[in-house]
Amino acid sequence: MKTTLSDGTPIHCIKKPEARMLDHHVEGYLQHGIQIEDSNVVFDVGANVGVFGVRAMQKAENVRVFCFEPIPEIAEALRANATLHGDGRMTVFQEGVSSNVGEASFTYFPNAPALSTAHPEQWDNNPGAFKEAVKSTMKNPPESMRWMRWIPTVFSGLIAGYLVKGRHEVTCKLTTISEVIKTHALDRIDLMKIDCEGAEWDTLMGIGDENWSKIKSFVIEVHDENGRLEQVRNLLLDRGFTRQVVEQEEGLENSKMYNLFALR
Repeated sequence: MKTTLSDGTPIHCIKKPEARMLDHHVEGYLQHGIQIEDSNVVFDVGANVGVFGVRAMQKAENVRVFCFEPIPEIAEALRANATLHGDGRMTVFQEGVSSNVGEASFTYFPNAPALSTAHPEQWDNNPGAFKEAVKSTMKNPPESMRWMRWIPTVFSGLIAGYLVKGRHEVTCKLTTISEVIKTHALDRIDLMKIDCEGAEWDTLMGIGDENWSKIKSFVIEVHDENGRLEQVRNLLLDRGFTRQVVEQEEGLENSKMYNLFALR
């Protein structure tokens, strides 16, 4: 399936509204000193169909993007976008990122691919949180989907039920940041964007002590379960990332989801 983003950029996707919603979040990642410059190396952990990667390459010249997406159906659209836009600068890994190389079971949501996760317990243990996330999206949609504001939020439960319908398990490969750095002989990563639905700690644990100095900046979606936000902040502080900003997206003030921006 193919659609166009707000500026007419064509994009392969699974769900057209979701592609536009992903595009809506891109500028939200590029705040608080996070920027993309010429010849930067960008890691996109939890790339989905690659909207962030496409936009990153549009921001500056000769940007290289390493995109990680474990779910086969989503990775297929990601590869199509790498072919359409990448010009050889967008490398796709059909793998999740974790603390060790291996395999893991992921829950795939065909009606909401971006929510697919190896940690479904974050929704299963708190079903009300999923409904609240839907409600916040309805209140704060991208400009191209402003019609969503007219849908009464009382329907958020029904919409949430539809989005999780048809969920099923998929076994996917896992890699580590350390393994990719070694295989591709990378001497730097200018920006590492991590949005992997609850696997952010495992991702950080797979960087390897010898590689932290190669990373310039992070933007991480953190699910603050059992004090994880403070753990991540302290880990990055210990690694030299003293410039940190934590914020929640509009409408998610009552959730456990935070964006962490960190630079040296």
